[in-house]
Formats: sequence, C-alpha cells, structure tokens
Amino acid sequence: MINDLSDLDIEEIKNGYRFDEENKKYICNHCGKEFYTGEIYPFENRFFDCRLAVEIHVTKEHGTVYDLLVSTENKYLGLTENQKNLLGMINEGLSDNEIAKQLGISPSTVRHQKFMFREKAKQAKMYLAVYELAIKGNPIHENLVNIHSNATMVDDRYITTVEERDKILKTAFSSLVPLKLIEFPAKEKKKIVVLKKIVEQLEYGRNYEEKELNRILKGIYQDFPTIRRYLIEYGFMDRTMDCKKYWLK
Repeated sequence: MINDLSDLDIEEIKNGYRFDEENKKYICNHCGKEFYTGEIYPFENRFFDCRLAVEIHVTKEHGTVYDLLVSTENKYLGLTENQKNLLGMINEGLSDNEIAKQLGISPSTVRHQKFMFREKAKQAKMYLAVYELAIKGNPIHENLVNIHSNATMVDDRYITTVEERDKILKTAFSSLVPLKLIEFPAKEKKKIVVLKKIVEQLEYGRNYEEKELNRILKGIYQDFPTIRRYLIEYGFMDRTMDCKKYWLK
C-alpha cells in the first residue's frame, strides 16, 4: 500500500508503520489500519498500547517487513531476482560458504556481491542527503499528484499537478458522493486520475469476489469491465489466475 515514499522516512519504511502527529495515531503502511494513542488493543487475550499494537499487527497480518518490501512489485526497489535471492539468504543469516553452496558459486563471488550491495547503499545515502539539502524549504513535488507505487509504464502521463487533477475530476464525474463517472476518458493522463479516484472506493487488504467488484464498479460506471481491465493494466489492482478474486496492490 505504500503509495508515496516521499512522506515516509527510512525508519518508517523499515518499521512498516508511521506516526500521524496531527491525529495522534499510528498507521500501518501496508493496509492503512489505524491505532490511536490512549487506546488499548487486544491480541490473543492480552492488551497492548497503540505502539506495541501496531507492531504486533504488522507482524501477524503481513509478516516481516523485509519480506513485504522485497516481494512487493515496487518500481523503486530496483533489484533483480538474483539480487533478491542473495539478500534473502543474507537476511536469514547464512554464511558466505552456505550461500555459495546453495547458489552454486564461489564464496569470493558472494563477498563481491555483498561489497556491491554496500556500495549501492552508500550511493543511495549520499543521493538522499544531497537531494534533501537541495529541496529544503522548496519541495519540488509539492504541487504534483503522487504516483501509486505499483504504477506501470511510468512516463509523462503520470506528471499531473493538483490543479490539473481537480479539473479532470470536476469534468469526468457528475458526482463525487456517490461517485458517478460520466465517461471514461480517452487520454492516458485523465484515465490515471479517474482510476485513482475510483480506487478510493475500495479497501486495502481486502479480497473482492468478481461479482462484488463488478457491482461496485457498475455503480460508478456502466461499462465496468473497461474500468476493471484498466485497474489491472495500470497496476492499481491484481487478481488470481482464474479471475475470481481481486485486490488492491
């Protein structure tokens, strides 16, 4: 569910949750569940404050944050499958010799790849430091609509200002509550804005039966198969091979 990395710092990404200072609540990065300060939450006949509750929730409902981040089809990760496999073995605590044996390579090759991982991490840290210093007090993204993390074919069609988005929504929908689409736009930029608005009607972490999803989408626009197809094509949703279950990515 992590859609806007610019709003999260590294520790928040690693933790799997963030704290909303204004509303005094912890929020799961992966499903959006909220845990408010001052409230107590039950887990297996025990009770926990909000901070411990969100940590338990992330582990029990989503697994380890490492596995979540590596398995997510996120355009920002930038790792090959081989690199993911190797990092997974490092994460499990395997020695260089054990990794080499499993992969059929030499221990020196493993050490070289670990060295390259470290160099890439240094490069990322340096870039982040320079970037944050450069935009301090003048965020370059403040007027741009965020791109969803599983977006496909990212190009100029995703560069949309807040003003452009609002104008598109005003002309594309006859009503925002309830959501009623007049006509599905032909231009790609407008399609993305419309689809992102439609996604707001669905819940993260929930599996939708095909009939249920069709009913929801039909309430928004008569040609619901077109909407459903583009939600998959643009990476907003995924589905099982038999197309019986759908969920937000």
